[in-house]
Amino acid sequence: MAGGKRIRPVLCLAACEMFGGTEEMAMPTAVALEMIHTMSLIHDDLPSMDNDDMRRGKPTNHEMKTKEREREREREETVIYGEDVAILAGDAMLSMSFEHVARHTPKTVPPEKILDVIARMGKLVGAEGLAGGQVMDLECEGKADTTLEELQWIHVHKTAALLQVAVAAGALLGGASEEEVEACEKFATNIGLAFQVADDILDVTASSEELGKTAGKDEATDKTTYPKLLGLEESKAYARSLIDEAKECLKPFGDRAAPLLAIADYIVDRKN
Repeated sequence: MAGGKRIRPVLCLAACEMFGGTEEMAMPTAVALEMIHTMSLIHDDLPSMDNDDMRRGKPTNHEMKTKEREREREREETVIYGEDVAILAGDAMLSMSFEHVARHTPKTVPPEKILDVIARMGKLVGAEGLAGGQVMDLECEGKADTTLEELQWIHVHKTAALLQVAVAAGALLGGASEEEVEACEKFATNIGLAFQVADDILDVTASSEELGKTAGKDEATDKTTYPKLLGLEESKAYARSLIDEAKECLKPFGDRAAPLLAIADYIVDRKN
């Protein structure tokens, strides 16, 4: 099983339970969202995208790994999977995510709710979600005059959208009303942006070993980041303000929101 923090599935489960639902009801969606997330990382690391060679402390799926034989002192290159298989692996995981929700969500969940979850997942990966955010991210790479508004647009769609669907789908499956789902979406959008600000900060302050991926990659590829536009200290303050704003959205739910609030704090306090 791939590594990772599993933040998105945990958010989905916590949101479902906040509204009286069960882990069983939300687990297929939680697993599907992690499939989509892993797909996005595989594709994001490809040479035509971010061209990264390390993810979660291991070579990326497309990467060539160099080994040195101690006795023979000669070098050999071994393909881990290769770019072709990496692309297809991502495609397969994306397709499987929809099938997993459709096949494995308990029959006690109303069909219209399952359909709503699948529709949200479909929008998530399209032009108004991950794909659109990635296109804009590539367009702004090396662009000197990228604005904070453009950066926000990228990460609302590329990063926050997946967290938003995780919390909204969990809430929906748990029995939340439209207004309650909307409050959860606002919470998730804010923690999603905070997650990206924290990622940008860690890219500057942490090592590759701590991150499990290449540190300093944003600066090396001339990417627009929050520290680049706001500075390091102001970025830290902005991340915290987003978390504070997110927590306000869940105040009506009292102690039932405790797990989601704890995840919000973890997002800005994490070290990788």
